Amino acid sequence: MMTKTANVSGGLPSPARVNSEGAKVLRAGFIPLVDASVLIAAAEFGFARKEGLTLDLVKDVSWANVRDRLAFRQFDIAHMLSPMPVASMLGLGSNPSPTIAPFSLGRGGNAITLSTRLFDRMRNDAGLPEAAGALDHARALAKVLAAMKTHGEQLLTFGVTYPFSSHNYEFRYWLAAGGIDPDKEVKLVVVPPPMTSDALAAGAIDGFCVGAPWNMVASERGVGRIVAAKQDIWPSAPEKVIGMRPDWAETHPETVSRLIVALDAAARWCDQPENHDVLAAALADPRYIAASVEIIRRVLAGEFSLDARGNRRVIANYFTFHSGFANYPRPSHALWIYSQMIRWGQAEASLNSARAAAFAYRPDLYRAALGDGNAPVDADIRVEGSEEGDRFMDGHVFDPAELPAYVAGFAVRSALPFGSGSDEI
Repeated sequence: MMTKTANVSGGLPSPARVNSEGAKVLRAGFIPLVDASVLIAAAEFGFARKEGLTLDLVKDVSWANVRDRLAFRQFDIAHMLSPMPVASMLGLGSNPSPTIAPFSLGRGGNAITLSTRLFDRMRNDAGLPEAAGALDHARALAKVLAAMKTHGEQLLTFGVTYPFSSHNYEFRYWLAAGGIDPDKEVKLVVVPPPMTSDALAAGAIDGFCVGAPWNMVASERGVGRIVAAKQDIWPSAPEKVIGMRPDWAETHPETVSRLIVALDAAARWCDQPENHDVLAAALADPRYIAASVEIIRRVLAGEFSLDARGNRRVIANYFTFHSGFANYPRPSHALWIYSQMIRWGQAEASLNSARAAAFAYRPDLYRAALGDGNAPVDADIRVEGSEEGDRFMDGHVFDPAELPAYVAGFAVRSALPFGSGSDEI
């Protein structure tokens, strides 16, 4: 497919700007998900070329591969899970390598899908009404799990995409809000996003939390029921970011700025509904997501087929690619991710670790590229979940200044006490 040029101003596209660091071909890894739209659009529709950049997009099979190939310099930049840079700066995981995120790829896109077998049991055994909400679903699942324990049945197995992922933390948050301990009452395993629907159909897993379009693929195949969306858990929850090595960013400052400008323009374009038909066609290409154009188009519109029975749901702004400063890498989001790592025993708690976590997100690079006028006016570290329309599903509010009390305030957790970790990073 030839590279296209998006006409976002109504006139001819502007000529490419000259990069004093030389012609730049950036090798970029990505996973086939709709939340890679901004990166794909920047490559496909001329936004990168206008900034003197060429994006060589490489589709990968797992987040661990993306992490390792960025660390080993096979990639210059990467489509990454929002917690991955935080984990890297904390030295977590099998191959931690310093990674920063100067740009977020937007908000939304995740959902939790359970097998139709399990959902039918929830509806029949727990009296779940058809119009139940996300919290109702979690509580119904808790009743089923209690009955399964009484009868000596095996633990249910649920899939997430990566241990340090928004999917893992959102699935755990949803389970815990329903009174379920995700470390004791169910089993969580890693399943690559494109394999989730097949794994559900085969009975290898009983549910999953993953990004679009794979939830809808499962529901339309008749093997899954969507029971919660990211917006139900926390609308502003960080999702995917552009990750890069700090040393690469330091030695290529102009290229980083040009990249952010290109991605910002692509994000604006992706947000416009009139562009979604063209975007969906590009994403459906086998080089990218290789899924139905129709499913992708409906996902972009937030039109959900919850199951094969015809139950539907429309989620306004299910994907937000640009508006509301969706691309701003806010350090308080990184600190919320860190709080969940502590909550689930992945990370020790210390002030130095909190500083390292916050430093994974780099609003300074975002501002350097786009200017303060394109950045939010409120503080980079703010209270999260306190505003109408942006609440956590269980009513908690995250104040980064009270991180120990926040973690301790959850009834379901497996947290280390704050201060138990070293004061040194």
